[in-house]
Amino acid sequence: MVELINKGIFVKNGREIDADSKLSAADARKGTIAYGILSAHNTSGDDEKLRIRFDAMASHDITYVGIIQTARASGFKGEFPLPYVLTNCHNSLCAVGGTINEDDHVFGLSAARKYGGIFVPAHQAVIHSYMRECMSGCGKMILGSDSHTRYGALGTLAIGEGGPELAKQILGHTYDVDMPEVVAVYLTGKPRPGVGPQDVALAIIGAVFSCGFVKNKVMEFIGDGISNLPIEFRNGIDVMTTETTCLSSIWETDGETERYFIKHKRPEDYRRLTPAPVAYYDGMVKVDLSKIENMIALPFHPSNTLTIKELIADPYGKLLTDDVDLRNKITPSKDIIVDQGVIAGCAGGTFDNLCAAADILSGASTGCGAYSLSAYPASQPVLSALIKCGAASTLLDAGVSLRSAFCGPCFGAGDVPSNGALSIRHSTRNFPNREGSKPGDGQSAFVALMDARSIAATAKNGGVLTPATEINADYHEYEYIFDDSCYKSRVYNGFGKPHPEEELVLGPNIADWPEIPALGEDILMGVASVITDPVTTTDELIPSGETSSYRSNPGKLARFALSRKDPGYVKRAEDFASNSIPEAVCGAIEKISGKSVEDVQTGSVVCAVKPGDGSAREQAASCQRILGGQANISNSYANKRYRSNLINWGMLPFTYGGKITDFSVGDYVYVPGVKCSVEEKKSEIKAYIINSEGKVSEITLELPPFTDEERQIILKGCLINFNRI
Repeated sequence: MVELINKGIFVKNGREIDADSKLSAADARKGTIAYGILSAHNTSGDDEKLRIRFDAMASHDITYVGIIQTARASGFKGEFPLPYVLTNCHNSLCAVGGTINEDDHVFGLSAARKYGGIFVPAHQAVIHSYMRECMSGCGKMILGSDSHTRYGALGTLAIGEGGPELAKQILGHTYDVDMPEVVAVYLTGKPRPGVGPQDVALAIIGAVFSCGFVKNKVMEFIGDGISNLPIEFRNGIDVMTTETTCLSSIWETDGETERYFIKHKRPEDYRRLTPAPVAYYDGMVKVDLSKIENMIALPFHPSNTLTIKELIADPYGKLLTDDVDLRNKITPSKDIIVDQGVIAGCAGGTFDNLCAAADILSGASTGCGAYSLSAYPASQPVLSALIKCGAASTLLDAGVSLRSAFCGPCFGAGDVPSNGALSIRHSTRNFPNREGSKPGDGQSAFVALMDARSIAATAKNGGVLTPATEINADYHEYEYIFDDSCYKSRVYNGFGKPHPEEELVLGPNIADWPEIPALGEDILMGVASVITDPVTTTDELIPSGETSSYRSNPGKLARFALSRKDPGYVKRAEDFASNSIPEAVCGAIEKISGKSVEDVQTGSVVCAVKPGDGSAREQAASCQRILGGQANISNSYANKRYRSNLINWGMLPFTYGGKITDFSVGDYVYVPGVKCSVEEKKSEIKAYIINSEGKVSEITLELPPFTDEERQIILKGCLINFNRI
């Protein structure tokens, strides 16, 4: 299905692989679509050291308050310098915390009015559906504070980052990154009936994630197979590229892309994008679409993939692991029983997916038993089109519960399964705890990712796991009619029309960021948590779901930091920040540097093998910082997003070449002269592990190259200080 070519490769006319070239690799790199778009948005004058300004930005209601508060604390008083869309699709149903969710929405509208933003009220659209429908454009770049900011199939190179990167754009700064490597995703063939975009996406993710094949690179989709994919099929693959840990994605555009923009009343936003006659790629992912099977990603990661047929053939071998015990879901005849299905969000809730589900369920029933199926159309225009073509009534008649546009099922704030349940979802992630379970309280549930078609097939088969290719269905050609009347009626479009005289409406939960100290000359960090898992997700660093309501209150949210992964972390971090240092440790510091502990900046550190996979949420870092966190120490970081979040909150992103188990909770890490080392651009820093009895081990910590701005942010203590001081 998927083949990886791990070498540089020349491609002629976007089709001829390993072509002879008279161009050098350096010159042919400039022939990629990605290179052209990045260069066009670069303001540095150096095509290797990019300083990007975006065409538009987007945030949802658990990120935009913090972003605007960061900009305000940094001195922002003007108007948004680019179109900034504030959507309300994450906390629209989650009612934890009383009125504070709606208070955030009121704040968002007041900010859009004051600063000239675009406000999309709750239930109108999930963030990425609105951005596709209304803001994408061929050759554009969009920055979003959600990791699934991906509009590459529409010719838009979009990047998901933590909130401070959006605050930088508001403040007139740039997004700084080295020119990324570009990997071609070469598509051939045509998917079989019953195979959907999630199947293709999961096959790719399963092939590239564990080996880091596209980590922090741009995935560029080329090949004659693209023409065999409807545009929403392409969008469904594209949004899942986030789970490969790539930086962004971009696709060739064609007549199908043009028809999308015509239907969405923006024909001027289309232009043909193709690689140059000769383009050089840093690797290639070859995908034969005709060989893609119905896929499933088992708990607890989108890369934990296999075909549904493989799972059915050996259920005990796959459903009984160190992390998962789903033996009770296997019947004596070895059928796999599913408790719940969900088709939702930016990945699942598209018109094509829901129409295909309707075709499979036409005349059938989801049954009156335990199995339930809910569907969340990704926007009101999608729901309107489903009603007009009859697919909505087909789904309702079959027993499907149709909901409003909402992202909750993707992060544990909607359709939370029962204890011990197996849920199959066409959504974006199935990380631990993301579906709302609390293993520490004896509550566990398990989410597997699948395509909408196989979810509908499973519903038709009474909740028995079933690949869609084994169901006879009459798939129809539905015409999608985009009607934006609901947007015209409800969306506030204030870009370029600020009302500076109006006041922000601040609910009682909306709090300012606390004061953050500048980097000290020396730092002493208590090891508050050691995480030895191969990968640590942002959901484990700061849980989603019920915590989402507190994203507007940094102090309250910080109480949840690592609460499911390491419940003792918060108290330990606070204790380390309180300066109650054991005498033996104080004595060791005096022997090492001749300094008293009173002259050393104290705080805490989290040590993890590979932290930061998943969401772009800045709170995964800021909560640690608020509790006195000064750094992370890791073998590597899961992606650029998390590293950027650490830097923007003034936390040192140390890497360590030894074993993370060299550190123990309760140890101290002493880094003398750290400020000088950062100022002098040192890549290696001598440090010391000191246990509570004063035993000392010398180690070497490494720092990545910083841009000049990143270095100053670290030295000042955080992005807010950098802009304010």
